[in-house]
Amino acid sequence: QLQLVESGGGLVQPGGSLRLSCAASGFTSDYYTIGWVRQAPGKEREGVSCISSSDGTTVYADSVKGRFTISRDTAKNTVYLQMNSLRPEDTAVYYCAVKLYWDPRISTDYDYWGQGTQVTISP
Repeated sequence: QLQLVESGGGLVQPGGSLRLSCAASGFTSDYYTIGWVRQAPGKEREGVSCISSSDGTTVYADSVKGRFTISRDTAKNTVYLQMNSLRPEDTAVYYCAVKLYWDPRISTDYDYWGQGTQVTISP
């Protein structure tokens, strides 16, 4: 079975940094999309970034380009989201998610979801 466990959320000041981790297990294919999706109170879900499990190709939403970096450690079966220059509008629950094919688009239509981790940027 596919399982996703996020960690690394917390409280940080504007301009600060935070690194989220997503530990994945149960993969049987090398063509998954692993993504980060966030949802702030009162707002719809927003795709943030995604990465190909096969070759590490990355895609970013315009709102985070230049500030966030998604990466993978294939030996540890872990995907990371390094978040720099954080802003109050980045406050949200961040979810790690997987779809069972490579999709080079920012989206929210994933097949498997983690529990989410709270990220709060407070001035």
